[in-house]
Amino acid sequence: MSHSHPTPLRRTLLALVLVALALTGCGREGSPPVKGPKTSELPQYTVAKDFRLPDSPTWVRAKRRGHLIIGVKEDQPYLGEKDPASGRYSGFDIEIARMMSAALGFPPSTIEFKTIASANRETALQNGQIDLYVGTYTINDKRKKLVGFAGPYYLAGQSLLVRADEKNIRGPQDLAGRRVCSAAGSTPYQRIRTEYPRAILVAYDTYSVCVDNLLTYQVDAVTTDDAILLGYAAKVPDELKVVGEPFSREPYGIGLPRGDNALRFALDDALAAAQKNGDWKKAYDATLGLSGVPAPAPPPIDRYPAT
Repeated sequence: MSHSHPTPLRRTLLALVLVALALTGCGREGSPPVKGPKTSELPQYTVAKDFRLPDSPTWVRAKRRGHLIIGVKEDQPYLGEKDPASGRYSGFDIEIARMMSAALGFPPSTIEFKTIASANRETALQNGQIDLYVGTYTINDKRKKLVGFAGPYYLAGQSLLVRADEKNIRGPQDLAGRRVCSAAGSTPYQRIRTEYPRAILVAYDTYSVCVDNLLTYQVDAVTTDDAILLGYAAKVPDELKVVGEPFSREPYGIGLPRGDNALRFALDDALAAAQKNGDWKKAYDATLGLSGVPAPAPPPIDRYPAT
């Protein structure tokens, strides 16, 4: 009997399996499952006793309120991801936020996380909607005119995510004639368009849609910061991998209201202490480290003069 045409029964079973897969994923067939780091494996951060920062208007406001309000991302696996069922946020950026909260005298469990889209980060900090922003926020001179930055706490770089069995894409030089997906209007998208014009660019609003398309063979690579790509690879390490050396420099900082130098320097001190006492590495190992890529050396902190 030939098996080239599945029987009606087999077709039905196959359809049921696909439906089940779609339901267990993020609701789309091919989506990596939502599975953050286990709470039990996350580091515990010592809350600073009797901490005071009277020269920081942001800290004084938070003290009166009793907790920090921190802007984050909710759709970046192992960096900043929100579990739709429990509402819990997890990832490396979330750990950095918890670490900073403890250093400023607020128990990490009291943080009020707010999902803020990239385009609204500066406004949210300027109008006091949030106290800090921790979410793959690249420090650059243009943004420094609008907000303050502590850190950087991580040095990312643009990279490529491909399927695990891909042998021919080892870096951006191999993208000619290949379909490459990135977020519409993003810096990584522009960089490919300008520097690697022979690549076939595909753009969506979110990287998660790009990753779905990669898993279902509609595109050949996804490009953005390696930290974001490592998070996706950590979810399905048998299916996806990050290749080549990063081809840009993206120092991630903690955004805060511009001119609040007391807060900025306190956060810089807290980051330096966390790098020294091992908390930074523990946080990385419990989150992005699950991608199989060992913790890099943390970047030097940029204590730029008071503004």
